[in-house]
Amino acid sequence: MSVVVTVRDEAMSGAAYHELPLEFPTERITVRELIRARVYQEVQDFNLKQGELVFCGLVQPSDAERVLNGSRSEYRLKQHRQLEWKPQFEKALEAFDRNGFFILMDDQQAESLDQEFVLHHQARISFVKLTPLVGG
Repeated sequence: MSVVVTVRDEAMSGAAYHELPLEFPTERITVRELIRARVYQEVQDFNLKQGELVFCGLVQPSDAERVLNGSRSEYRLKQHRQLEWKPQFEKALEAFDRNGFFILMDDQQAESLDQEFVLHHQARISFVKLTPLVGG
């Protein structure tokens, strides 16, 4: 049975600023599979937009600048190009391991990439990016 859930990016205050629906073929997934599905969908969505220079995603593509837009994760490319999802996925895994962001599933924090969750249609999945302090 496939399950469609909405993942959201949230600020530390809990305010959501980006949502993305994802479909999974099974209700039991790992954190790694969740990240893979999210990154894959973001890259596919971007690649379908001809001429788009701003990528809204979990991690910054190479050769892109971060756009200052509050809590949103936006990155401006110098010119439009097709992004590859696998390098983005690898960067996202590294960021998770470095505590660059954390994931909450129904208010339970994901501890490892191999941790499993059981999805349901009302699942609340939040990605919260941590911003390094300037000068700290």
